[in-house]
Amino acid sequence: MNENLRHALIRARLQPLDVATHLTVDPKTVTRWLAGRIPHPRHRLAVADLLDIDENDLWPDSIRHRSGLTHELKAVYPHRWAVPADTWRTFFASATTNIDILVYSGLFLAEDSGLLRILTDRAQVGVRVRILLGDPDSPHVTTRGTEEGIGGDVMASRVRNAHALYRPLQDVEGIELRLHRTVLYNSIYRADNELLINLHAYGTRAPEAPVIYLTHTEANSTATTYLTSFEHVWTSAEPAGRSL
Repeated sequence: MNENLRHALIRARLQPLDVATHLTVDPKTVTRWLAGRIPHPRHRLAVADLLDIDENDLWPDSIRHRSGLTHELKAVYPHRWAVPADTWRTFFASATTNIDILVYSGLFLAEDSGLLRILTDRAQVGVRVRILLGDPDSPHVTTRGTEEGIGGDVMASRVRNAHALYRPLQDVEGIELRLHRTVLYNSIYRADNELLINLHAYGTRAPEAPVIYLTHTEANSTATTYLTSFEHVWTSAEPAGRSL
């Protein structure tokens, strides 16, 4: 399923039949595009023009085919806020063995009660859930808040708020929370072999920074780099107490 195209159609309030009519193609062709088939270049450009969106945002796979990018890259989102809420929930709900989260606060997830229920449900069926939050007293948390323009105290408060929201999960067998004091170069979200990586940039708030969607398919891959990074941080982190 091409989620980028599907959500672009929803935002534009267009149906597949509207696209087919505009491009003078069979409606079944548009259905196949939604199912994941990559259109010919002229059709990709025509759809992008119709939806007033960059072609590469609709078909990141077309970049891969032209440039030889690794097949483990599934999607690229220009901003974290551009990742649909349903994608986050489906992502974590699909996990059967491991869920890992590395953030400073991850408040946008902690405030989603539906997603917290998904984490709880997954743990109750045997999925190992590990959540790494920033230590609010870490100088790196303060620095990140300053760099984002919201202030160090605000960032520390966001971490404490997130911990308060995650606290009930600490009573769930299979879920473990730890606090880290490392520089957060990227936020990492893992569901088995699938990863969503929020790429941080100096002076840019995390919601505005890009997200890449990776599949871990082999050793020494891009995904392996982030999985290894998570393990390094997890090993050095301390168990979270009941309050911060």
